[in-house]
Amino acid sequence: MAEPWQRAEIAATVKASVIKESKQAINIIKRAKNPILIVGHESVVTEGDGKESIEYALEISKKGKIPIVATAQTVGEFLKRGFQPAAWMSAMDIGSRLADPEWSLSTGDRHDIALFLGVPYIIQWTILSGLKHLAPHIRTISLDRFYHPHSNFSFPNLKVKAWHQKMEEIVRGVASEG
Repeated sequence: MAEPWQRAEIAATVKASVIKESKQAINIIKRAKNPILIVGHESVVTEGDGKESIEYALEISKKGKIPIVATAQTVGEFLKRGFQPAAWMSAMDIGSRLADPEWSLSTGDRHDIALFLGVPYIIQWTILSGLKHLAPHIRTISLDRFYHPHSNFSFPNLKVKAWHQKMEEIVRGVASEG
């Protein structure tokens, strides 16, 4: 059983399913009808000798045709890289919008899965808790390297190198056919 990265927090009785193999996340993402990727400002922090998680977000978005919502000043980082996010708003605002079963970024169909990457742990914890309790229409995956018990699916707490390896696998898997 995985433990929250911030151990003092109580996650309730229903906790995230641990993503042990990248293939699990890939299958969930590829089966989604209308996924959305929320990317926070911690995505521009380089850990270890790997790349910034914003680069993974860009690859997942482009290869999987998944729209990105950038939070806070993250939009500037995307624009520097020549990428226009589908939208930008505060993390709490996107959490509120995702809880609305009628809201969709642009397609008209509500989002069925939300991927989170680079949103600060405690903010992501709060958003995911709200979605878990108030938005049964949407499933969530935390792609950060720390276990998020309020998401539907989360990596366990991972060392930097293992996390980079899993993210590379997800990028390749989302891009593959079938």
